[in-house]
Amino acid sequence: MKDRYKLIPEVFLFLIRDEKILLARRFQTGFQDGNYGLPAGHGEANETMSEGMRREALEEIGVTIAPNEIEFAHTQHRFCEDHPHARVGFYFTARNYTGELHNAEPHKCDALDWFPLTDLPTNIVPHVRAAIESYLRGEKYSEYNWEQRMPFVS
Repeated sequence: MKDRYKLIPEVFLFLIRDEKILLARRFQTGFQDGNYGLPAGHGEANETMSEGMRREALEEIGVTIAPNEIEFAHTQHRFCEDHPHARVGFYFTARNYTGELHNAEPHKCDALDWFPLTDLPTNIVPHVRAAIESYLRGEKYSEYNWEQRMPFVS
């Protein structure tokens, strides 16, 4: 009998204003430090993915997003080769938010910056760049890094 497929759920926020996207530079996390990512995190037990994204927005950038102010943007199914496993990322946009936007996790992020959607920084987490590019093409679903997978041994 084969092992059941296991996924790690992730949530991401595309916060876009005036054709610019908010990116957070990773710091002391042990993953892609020095590269820009999005406000994001893991989905947790007993919460929907949209609730998880709203929780992460508050935890990481100090803003509250009402349930009726978010919109689904993209799903990315990706393969992680470090410890071979799969993740599924749920990306959302926010029409509005309340609170003062700030770096609420300076121990994990050393900069919040706005970048033009057509001129992303070179030091961006690769799967985040791929998700943004897919979103800009109007794609609701993408797959990332699956060519790196090796057959799973059961």
